[in-house]
Amino acid sequence: MDNSIRLRTLQREKETLSEYAAFCENSKGRQLTEEECPLRTAFQRDRDRILHCSSFRRLKDKTQVFLAPDNVHYRTRLTHTLEVSQIARTIARSLNLNEDLTEAIALGHDLGHTPFGHAGERALNQVYEKGFTHFEQSLRVVDKLEHNGEGLNLTYEVRDGILCHTRGKEADTLEGRIVKLSDKIAYINHDIDDACRGGVLKEDDIPLDIRLVLGFSKTQRINTLIKSTIENTKDEIKMADDVYDAYERLHSFMFKYVYTNPVCKSEEGKAENMIKELFRYFSRNPNSLPEFYYEIAKKEGPERAACDYISGMSDSYSLKIFNQLFVPKTWVD
Repeated sequence: MDNSIRLRTLQREKETLSEYAAFCENSKGRQLTEEECPLRTAFQRDRDRILHCSSFRRLKDKTQVFLAPDNVHYRTRLTHTLEVSQIARTIARSLNLNEDLTEAIALGHDLGHTPFGHAGERALNQVYEKGFTHFEQSLRVVDKLEHNGEGLNLTYEVRDGILCHTRGKEADTLEGRIVKLSDKIAYINHDIDDACRGGVLKEDDIPLDIRLVLGFSKTQRINTLIKSTIENTKDEIKMADDVYDAYERLHSFMFKYVYTNPVCKSEEGKAENMIKELFRYFSRNPNSLPEFYYEIAKKEGPERAACDYISGMSDSYSLKIFNQLFVPKTWVD
């Protein structure tokens, strides 16, 4: 099969995308050179590789804010990822930026997140001497851990967007910067939704001055934030000053009343202690690691391998392993 389908897509990018877009034809490429797909562009292939990898599937059993909730309507790390992707695609499409690149970054941005959300991330960061962040781990997942150590061999632009989606250096592409902002838009709104569902918060608790700017419902807030971004972006991804200021005040409100609320966070201390105990155990007993991670321990040290193994666990699997290692079993006749 020739490359005519892929080439038509590349030509369509030239004809329709903004001058500020990241054109796939101009990609800095992959770490390892590959033959081009006859059907899909490189960014489309990256999106598909992420979507089909095992780390992506495990996101369905990783905490977003509420730890191991009984109610299936609370967000997980997977549903958060899908909401980020939807928001980011909407913005990219409206700005005539590269939607395929945007989607690939959005789908991959949290692949390295730990079980039990930021509690797990904090725990590993405290016990691993070199430090641990989920965004650096997400890049390590796609570069070194997926496909039995071969990695996904993604393009530079996707890898850069994944690494830069939280803090520090801004992504090189506007598409990567869209994902960073979309992550903020998604989590602040679905966290309000989950907090209301959990009885921690009511919509009317949000200060009136914030609601007058952003809106009086989740839908209104998301629309306001997206619309402001689209209307105020040219060569820089940004919102109107009054809208972003209202967002910042909303974030401060959420930090005070939800993100540090004992109802939401009462079990986080237990989760952190559990993650730390698992880290100590596998760091001291690398021969207990699965073979793949034991090989990492021999090459990069047992602490690095312990981080890789634990951060890849789902909530339920980490509980299972902890119980096997530390909870005594009853005698069976």
